[in-house]
Amino acid sequence: MNLDGSVALPTVDDPQDILALLGDRSTLARRPAFRIEEAEGTADMAAYRELRRAAFVQEQGLFAHHDLDDHDTDPRTVVLVAKDPEGTVVGGVRLCPVDDGPDLGWWQGGRLVVARRARGPHGIGAALVRAACARAEAEGVLRFDATVQARNEVLFRRLGWQRVRNTTVAGVPHVLMRWPIGRVAALAAATKSPLGPLLTALAPPQGFVGDDGAPVPGTDLIAACDAIVPSMVERDPDWAGWCAVLVNVNDLAAMGAAPLGLLDAVGARDAAHAARILAGLTRAAQAYDIPVLGGHTQLGVPAALSVTALGRTDRPVPGGGGRPGHAVRLTADLGGNWRPGYRGRQWDSTSHRRSDELRTMTGAVAAARPAAAKDVSMAGIAGTLGMLTEASGCRAVLDVAAVPRPGAATVGDWFTCFPGFAMLTADEPGAPPLPAGPATGAVCGELTEGEGVGLRWPDGEITEAVMSTVTGMGTA
Repeated sequence: MNLDGSVALPTVDDPQDILALLGDRSTLARRPAFRIEEAEGTADMAAYRELRRAAFVQEQGLFAHHDLDDHDTDPRTVVLVAKDPEGTVVGGVRLCPVDDGPDLGWWQGGRLVVARRARGPHGIGAALVRAACARAEAEGVLRFDATVQARNEVLFRRLGWQRVRNTTVAGVPHVLMRWPIGRVAALAAATKSPLGPLLTALAPPQGFVGDDGAPVPGTDLIAACDAIVPSMVERDPDWAGWCAVLVNVNDLAAMGAAPLGLLDAVGARDAAHAARILAGLTRAAQAYDIPVLGGHTQLGVPAALSVTALGRTDRPVPGGGGRPGHAVRLTADLGGNWRPGYRGRQWDSTSHRRSDELRTMTGAVAAARPAAAKDVSMAGIAGTLGMLTEASGCRAVLDVAAVPRPGAATVGDWFTCFPGFAMLTADEPGAPPLPAGPATGAVCGELTEGEGVGLRWPDGEITEAVMSTVTGMGTA
């Protein structure tokens, strides 16, 4: 009894005890037979390794004394364990990069084990596999392999894995399986695939189908227009204003055009919100040394922002000028970091740059004049390359290890984010690099016959990032 007359309940730490005190028998009866979590501390790891020793050494005889290897001491290795309602480890699986070099987004799963007493209808093994797939994708992985015993192939195929080939481990037949990660293809499909059907009635200038800028007939003018996602304008108006200039200048730069001026159209709920949008837009225009020629501003409406950019060149570089045999080069500014609030989606490489650095980067395509160029858009590196190949009527193979990438970004994030300044170009092998100042450039693939984009890994394997065309707009 407490001093205030209330009844003192016993201290409980386990939700099961709370449910028991409440008399909630129905919820207790529906308790799951296990839960999956990341292994924490030496006790979880010791229990998991003991399960492995019991299964792979004593039960199956795959190893003589233990099954430990270098991956067990790699700090990047993730171990997921299954625990029963009492907290006892009854299963586990590990996943990690394939080697001790730089993490290229190629991981493998392995050492899947379930305690003998816990095998059966609970589905612990399948749940661990699904959890490992989800964790791999969360780690920014674009290739996830597993070498499984031949008798387990059916389970993995049922879970959506794809068979690659037969192999042998410790003298026992195994199968190399691969989890199909569709992150790149899904992004391209979500952002670009509706364009072809929507734009059928419009006829862009011959030779420039799929370009972000358009030559104005009878002149040397290039016009480009981009809108910012309304939700971004609403929650981050200053950054939206900056990006409205950035994306339009990049569109002109990809066509080798020197910027002449901008027109803006702003919608905002009130004057204060409009002022924040225009402040970001003004800062960017000053940084890129491009005048705002005019525009339209409306208050009392949902957030909206679009910008039209005008540039000049008498020899525009098309996005569809690539041909089989051309080398693919990525030139990207790796400086900066993830924009706060947009981690994994928007890399801010521009807001800290001086005007002369920005002008050097945006003038690089005009200086080098490659056969084809596309600035990397919201479709990401692989998706944008897919648009270049679609307009060029060919296929691309991208060497994952050769793609310039900042250390703070996983391969999965970098291949699917908006990178600030990044240009994909195609040209004859041996063509000079883009003179892009602080940006980093490297030849990282080639154009071939076919369609889509394949990712080539250090072992020579090619996985499909973009299966076919991206926009459906056809060749230039």
